[in-house]
Amino acid sequence: MRPISRKRLLDVVARFHRRGRRRDPFVPGSSRIPYGGRVYDERELVSLVDASLDFWLTAGRYAREFEERLARFLGVRHCLLTNSGSSANLLAVAALTSPLLGKRRLKPGDEVVTTACGFPTTLNPILQHGLVPVFVDVRLGTYDMDPRLLARAVSRRTRAVFVPHTLGNPADMDGIMRVVRRHDLWFIEDNCDALGATYRGARTGSFGHLSTCSFYPPHHITTGEGGAVATSDPLLRRIVLSLRDWGRDCWCDTGRDNTCGKRFSRKFGTLPFGYDHKYVYSHVGYNLKATDLQAAIGCAQLAKLPRFVRARRENFAYLLAHLGGAERHFLLPRETRHAEASWFGFPILVKESAPFTRAEVVGHLESRGIATRMLFAGNLVRQPAYASIRARIAGGLENTDRVMRSLFWVGVYPGITRPMRRFMARTLAGCAGLRGGAARGGEGGA
Repeated sequence: MRPISRKRLLDVVARFHRRGRRRDPFVPGSSRIPYGGRVYDERELVSLVDASLDFWLTAGRYAREFEERLARFLGVRHCLLTNSGSSANLLAVAALTSPLLGKRRLKPGDEVVTTACGFPTTLNPILQHGLVPVFVDVRLGTYDMDPRLLARAVSRRTRAVFVPHTLGNPADMDGIMRVVRRHDLWFIEDNCDALGATYRGARTGSFGHLSTCSFYPPHHITTGEGGAVATSDPLLRRIVLSLRDWGRDCWCDTGRDNTCGKRFSRKFGTLPFGYDHKYVYSHVGYNLKATDLQAAIGCAQLAKLPRFVRARRENFAYLLAHLGGAERHFLLPRETRHAEASWFGFPILVKESAPFTRAEVVGHLESRGIATRMLFAGNLVRQPAYASIRARIAGGLENTDRVMRSLFWVGVYPGITRPMRRFMARTLAGCAGLRGGAARGGEGGA
């Protein structure tokens, strides 16, 4: 039997996917419309199989390619792949506590300003490093941090700001950066929901000293599990690399040795002279690396990212254009000024004057197969896990509480087809005419 070549095998994989791919027809009111999910074709499978044939199971050639291409896309100098977006957030905060930063390092008791309206893994690393979160409210409509409240929240203990771009809508970077520069603060961007968004033409993820991305399946691109930390600061890049890779001081890529030429000729602390640099540890670190299999999928996905972003924006714009008549009872989202969002979802706030509740609207949508989500934790301060944390609330969190009580969102991801979004718009528009318990019956005007 003639041996099969790699190229021939990969051609078979591509044909297998194309022949086996089948999409069930969309049936309004019966078919499920997810809020997010994987969008892929044979190119991801071919890349995945290609990487598996190398059997280089940790980070390798695909990881290097993915990091370089993502850095170019964001407009930063460095990008480091991790095993999740949550790990990326952990690494970003941990990096700012490094002794290599000298007097600028964050220490227990220092304050980090953030929002309570968001996802737990923006808050968790702050607490895990003994830092004190300072919560400020968000603006209704954009659901991002209010820079005016940020300015008032800064105290003599404030050392950093950690801002998520909520549901892909960029925060007000002009206002935030003024505060950051005025007080010489560290700035981290949680860009997990906003990959591909821009503010005044610059990519979100390029403003912070550090920024993070997530590649979980519902996000803008996916590697299954996965994330990344981006920075243009070479020292921060070195620190993140060390923390990600067990805390080691060595910066050689996996499988490479002695790139500095001084592996056995240096002195570190009280270790013997010449101790192997590959086993010198300068941080209390982790193992948060991703694999080349994940990176191979990511490379194929990254080529599609501009198209994915366009699709998200088009789906968002369609819903916004067809829900104008619902504004009597719904507060519809608005894009931040000077921004082009890369929407993760379409947020809708049920007004207090509406004759129905969020629960009734959500129940109706779910009964029609339209998946809904809350804005993550709502108000993190009210979650059981954070009942006894050391924190400071700067001003009130009235808008955050309204989000917790009254906001939901639906998907705009590229897997939503035109028939799906038409049905979504009709069903949502019909909800505005519902009265109380009627929200659980009928098509809502769809």
